[in-house]
Amino acid sequence: MKTKVWLVLTVEIALFALLLFGAAGTLRWPEAWVFLVLFIAATIVITLWLTRYDPALLDERMKPLLQKGQPLWDKLLMSFFVVLFVMWLMLMGLDAVRYRWSHVPVWLEALGAAGFLVAMWISYLAFRENTFLSAAVRIQKERGQRVIDTGPYAVVRHPLYAGVLILLPSIALLLGSAWGVVGALVFDVLIAVRALNEERELERGLEGYSEYRQRVRYRLLPGVW
Repeated sequence: MKTKVWLVLTVEIALFALLLFGAAGTLRWPEAWVFLVLFIAATIVITLWLTRYDPALLDERMKPLLQKGQPLWDKLLMSFFVVLFVMWLMLMGLDAVRYRWSHVPVWLEALGAAGFLVAMWISYLAFRENTFLSAAVRIQKERGQRVIDTGPYAVVRHPLYAGVLILLPSIALLLGSAWGVVGALVFDVLIAVRALNEERELERGLEGYSEYRQRVRYRLLPGVW
């Protein structure tokens, strides 16, 4: 299991680097190196925590993005998300370095780095609290899935998605790509759509979720939505 986890993470990081530096046409992109270092460090910390304290969740997260029992709408949405994500990484390399279509001041890049760390902290809190946090929308009957309403789940119903809402524009700012920020807003819309559809699946198949929705009013943004 451990070998598979680290192999997957290595391939993922290598792919990120290939897409970013390949589109940029150079390795002389300090912001991209900072992003990769931060991403590697945060990923290692969360993975080591899961390995020690919740290996069942780690095993669940290592499953394919498209799974049996996953509704068709989610398979299509996540496939579209992956294609857009690849294009987004390449866009930022083209924008920030190769063609310099936009300019992001250093202070905004630093804000992006701070936002990245905040988003990863929120993600860690979600992983720590919810052992059923699968990458696919499905009811995990084989694991006895139940409603989680503690920690960040007492504030919003989808804290991991809330973290991603911060994560993606923060990455674009850190990399120095204003067009990447625009692309991140497209992802934010897709995340909102997934949250809405996921809630319908949970209400139909997860006992107690309707009552949880009544207790915790907000999906992603406290006081807003």
